[in-house]
Amino acid sequence: MKIIYIGVLRNVQPDPIELCCERELSSYSRFTRGSIQEFTTMFSKLLTGRTQPGNRLEVLEKDFKFHIYASDRFPGITGVIISDDDYQTRPAQSVLSKLIDEFMTKNPSAASANGPIPFPALRDYITQYQDPENADKLGKMQRELDETTAILHKTIDTVLQRGEKLDDLVQKSEGLSSQSKMFYTSAKKQNSCCIIM
Repeated sequence: MKIIYIGVLRNVQPDPIELCCERELSSYSRFTRGSIQEFTTMFSKLLTGRTQPGNRLEVLEKDFKFHIYASDRFPGITGVIISDDDYQTRPAQSVLSKLIDEFMTKNPSAASANGPIPFPALRDYITQYQDPENADKLGKMQRELDETTAILHKTIDTVLQRGEKLDDLVQKSEGLSSQSKMFYTSAKKQNSCCIIM
């Protein structure tokens, strides 16, 4: 999973303005980086111009996934992330919401800007959110819950596989009265010999 581009644009027709952006192109050769920079800017502007306020889009083009959020809170301001195809939608959209809020808080006049606006925090965004788990706390908690559930099922399965050994332990246990041992034995017999007529 990799973010290639992250930016904030102003949706001005006919040509949206790229207010700030960062790219992570270290995995591309020096010969192709210029073309990829042009590609990311062109498609970011194109998609910004076609996204209505309040809408979130995901567009696939070859090996790239475009995540777009046109803010309804800040009309005319759109956030764009271009990533590889493996980057999930929910973390990308979470990052875009956070990015637009922070950008507009620090640059309230951006809604009328006609050129680039310095925003050094954007470098931190593209670095920190290369791992989507940093953006998607809810998804991370769900994965942790799923892992805990899997461990719990594994533990129960392990105990059930040892059913015969449990019988031996019950019979050898000094902590159980003879009445408890008899109850365990009769309950086991009752549960194992049901016949439906």
